Amino acid sequence: MTKKEIEYQITELKAEYVRLQHDLEKLEYVDGRLSPLEKQIAEIEKELSHLNQKLREVQN
Repeated sequence: MTKKEIEYQITELKAEYVRLQHDLEKLEYVDGRLSPLEKQIAEIEKELSHLNQKLREVQN
């Protein structure tokens, strides 16, 4: 995977993360079920961590 591809994936995941955070805030306001969104957010955080590690390896 190239540096550009990794950076693109990171950008996409960050956008998805922000969207999910916004949805989570809305659900908290109306007392909705939060666990599915919290799980998705945790998965995105893991994937971002993995991609950032790959990016560091590519840059070295």
